[in-house]
Amino acid sequence: MKMIKKILIALLVIFIIMQFFGPEKNLGNISSIDAFIEDTNPSEEVLGILKNTCFDCHSDVTRYPWYSKITPVNYWLADHIEHGKGHFNVSGWDTLDLKKRDHKMDELVEEVTERKMPLPSYTYAHKDANLTDAQIKAIKDWADRVRFKYMFSMPQPE
Repeated sequence: MKMIKKILIALLVIFIIMQFFGPEKNLGNISSIDAFIEDTNPSEEVLGILKNTCFDCHSDVTRYPWYSKITPVNYWLADHIEHGKGHFNVSGWDTLDLKKRDHKMDELVEEVTERKMPLPSYTYAHKDANLTDAQIKAIKDWADRVRFKYMFSMPQPE
């Protein structure tokens, strides 16, 4: 019994020490999403949906909840953000050519309409991020308009 108590105390000490360390936070400049917003011109409704459900993991600007200060949760969140930005990062939108932007918008529609995004782990903690059918339709309609614009802006093969 004494051995178990010593192990538990050691684990508690390690857990407390871990709280002083954590991953770098994703706290870029909010203006990093301006190029995306200007280029895609979302309605107020769609912009609200994007801010509420997408930008935390898919931009350089994350709103961190209170539990993000707890290790190991902060590492788990950092990993989610890193992967999210790896797939779709609106903060780097102006670095993409039209073909890549079109592809990213196509992926966005696919992920949202198939209800793969936002992730269940995100909506579990952010109940207001559960998209309704009407919100999904608004996103799809907006993305389709953006893709239509890109189609006519891309150079056509001769």
